[in-house]
Amino acid sequence: MPPLSFPVYWTVSIDIFAWAFFHVIVSVFCLKLPLAYFLQDSVWFRILAWEKSGKLWQQLFRVKRWKGHLIDGTAILKKGYGKKKLHGTEASDLVVFAAETKRAELTHWLSMVPAPLFFLWNPVWAGWVMVLYAVMFNLPFIIVQRYNRGRIDAITARTNRMGAGLFT
Repeated sequence: MPPLSFPVYWTVSIDIFAWAFFHVIVSVFCLKLPLAYFLQDSVWFRILAWEKSGKLWQQLFRVKRWKGHLIDGTAILKKGYGKKKLHGTEASDLVVFAAETKRAELTHWLSMVPAPLFFLWNPVWAGWVMVLYAVMFNLPFIIVQRYNRGRIDAITARTNRMGAGLFT
């Protein structure tokens, strides 16, 4: 029995409202973080060798097939950096795009954090459904951000190697 108990109608209503609230609050918080934070090379966002510059995500999940169907949060909040397409092909454009994938990834990781709170007013089985929802809703977005950033990192690394060879 949860610490708080409500009729089913109210429990479902609270769940819907709570998820909407948490998603918006986390999104607004992440939008307020300065771009400079995401331009840093942080261990939290580093693409790891086993991800093969994002190729692993394509091999495992066929990301190219479905990533275009995901909703970009900027369409809902009317703020932020849209990631449906590149905003340019210059090196600086790619760096900003990669930084914004970090912002989006952080947003989706943090959006899962409130899931245990749902055990306060839901039966245990429904609390686990809320945890499952949090993972299943956010994981595709995280995978797409890591896929895109891995590809961008590979392009910028290749460009840097080619540029370094031209000027040395």
